[in-house]
Amino acid sequence: MTVQEYLEGLPDDRRAAIEAVRATILANLSEGYEEGIQYGMLGYYVPHSVYPAGYHCDPKQPLGFAALGSKKTGMTLHLVCVYADSELSAWFRQAYQESGKKLDMGQGCVRFKKLDDLPLDVIGELIRRMPASKWIEINEAFAAERKAAKKTKK
Repeated sequence: MTVQEYLEGLPDDRRAAIEAVRATILANLSEGYEEGIQYGMLGYYVPHSVYPAGYHCDPKQPLGFAALGSKKTGMTLHLVCVYADSELSAWFRQAYQESGKKLDMGQGCVRFKKLDDLPLDVIGELIRRMPASKWIEINEAFAAERKAAKKTKK
């Protein structure tokens, strides 16, 4: 499936919302990321051409950064960087609150029913704050910690 096919398969109201969030992401995404389909959603990731190691849990997958999807119950914006970076998470939650919008979020997944639920300026700033080089560093540090923890358990 292509990005265009994914968008064409959405209901009109959701397509408009997803396209607006997508435009915000693309306008703020740093060099080193690509857009495509990942895990059945619009995915934003560091491709193997930039980071050959890929995602540490499944190296066949490129290193995922964010994803945008539509499900039966609403739409989701998966922000893996918010889950992985506590300082960025604190900033994001504060900025979201200051926007006056209500944050409906798990560890890194923002759920929304309509476009007006999201502060697009905050989403754009979040995306801009995580260049691909920094995202790679964070993931390498996490993978090293995880590997060390496994050795300790043995």
